[in-house]
Amino acid sequence: MPAADTAVRAVINLDLPGATISRHLYGHFAEHLGRCIYGGFWVGEDSEIPNEGGIRLDVVDALRKLDIPNLRWPGGCFADEYHWRDGIGPRDQRPRTVNSHWGDIVENNAFGTHEFMQLCEMLGAEPYVSANVGSGTVHEMSDWVEYLTRGDDSPMADLRRSNGRDEPWQVPFWGVGNEPWGCGGNMSAQAYADLARQYATYARNHSGNALYRIAAGASDGDYRWTETLMQAISSVADPGSLRDIFQGVSFHYYTMTGPWDRKGSATEFTTEEYYRAISKAAKVETFIRGHAAVMDVYDPEKRIGLVLDEWGTWWDATPGTNPGFLEQQNALRDALVASVHFDAFHRHADRLVMANIAQTINVLQAMLFTDAATGALVLTPTYHVFEMNRGHHDAQSLDVRLLDEAPRRELEDASSVATLSTSASRKGDTALLSITNVDESTARRMQFDLRGAQVTAVRGRVLGADAVDAHNTFETPDAVAPRSFDGVTLEGSTLTVDVPPHAYVTVALDLAG
Repeated sequence: MPAADTAVRAVINLDLPGATISRHLYGHFAEHLGRCIYGGFWVGEDSEIPNEGGIRLDVVDALRKLDIPNLRWPGGCFADEYHWRDGIGPRDQRPRTVNSHWGDIVENNAFGTHEFMQLCEMLGAEPYVSANVGSGTVHEMSDWVEYLTRGDDSPMADLRRSNGRDEPWQVPFWGVGNEPWGCGGNMSAQAYADLARQYATYARNHSGNALYRIAAGASDGDYRWTETLMQAISSVADPGSLRDIFQGVSFHYYTMTGPWDRKGSATEFTTEEYYRAISKAAKVETFIRGHAAVMDVYDPEKRIGLVLDEWGTWWDATPGTNPGFLEQQNALRDALVASVHFDAFHRHADRLVMANIAQTINVLQAMLFTDAATGALVLTPTYHVFEMNRGHHDAQSLDVRLLDEAPRRELEDASSVATLSTSASRKGDTALLSITNVDESTARRMQFDLRGAQVTAVRGRVLGADAVDAHNTFETPDAVAPRSFDGVTLEGSTLTVDVPPHAYVTVALDLAG
């Protein structure tokens, strides 16, 4: 389909890099929920599916191709009813517990602390552990930190060694609870802020392991919650200074097109619902900007990081599955939601330091689906967006300055959403440009005036399909997959990109000077 006659023009100064886009913005989330852990990562050592120590090898191989920077575990809501001592020691001696949040099922705790750390080592990912504040104790979190990270003959280090691990692990990221305004305790902002200071105080740095403590933050745009947390570490005696109690503040935001009890179908949706999903996804930038503005009042030097440690699409569970397992299909629409999010993340990399998509396998906006009966594995469209964006990891953001307003799509509620989204970054002598055209039916042309460096070569890739509800199945695993893209031309310093309808394009640039 030909591009629209009028190009949207933009300027990129390749020699004016901005904030570094932390690789941790491409983090993941694995909760004891449905088939994310059991049947996803974990199949057990006796499984016929190839595994190492019970961890599924084809899952690890697929995820290693994404260069996963960090993995958040064990929740989510599950974290605030998880007691870590239930998941250590011989597996046949571990107690059974009830997962009351997700399906009301009985857990055998076969996958616990040591298994999670083994998984992170296999993935090459840094662990992000969410501690239990809702039903746990300060002592419990303090002991867990010591168990994992202390190297001498302390009581918890000795306990770890008795369970087969001599050397401590490096575990930088620690969540101080999860969603305390809801499933993590139904607390007020002030009540949680007081607890967060207490818990974080006794989560110590051991044996050279420096903790990055993340206070559990707001839902969506609850800026008052963020302000309460920032006030909790501000000094009355020395305005403008911050007490070194926690180093990050989180928030959560999910994309849905309907109310909580009717979130919408993952694969059967109208054109209006499609655009509504894109509009909801774009709103993440409003929330990032709002939380950052609150933090700037107390922390203008941006020492405290903003963390979006749960994000993604949330649709109604796939018919015929356990509704408490949150299984949903992953369509091209989900991939475009992800690419729009990443553009916003890149633009706010000066404050946003980490993000974790929910969730990695078989749950919500997953990277992978596994089949329990056959052992098959399939990559989702969202997986491919993560893979196509690896060049942005730890690159320096570049300002993409639009000279023309991007075309907009009007919605039924009289609002509108931009149909083009873009961001760029540079790392050494390469740059990566990302462009999303969410227009369902019209191709769009963009022209970039590339300044500040000579571009010697360009290479394009595209992720698209015939329709926005296209998705991969075990029978058709490549229905939505990236391919090389020839809709990119370079004439002098002008880069022209013809982006197909409902498609995601990346352009790699080789630079000289």
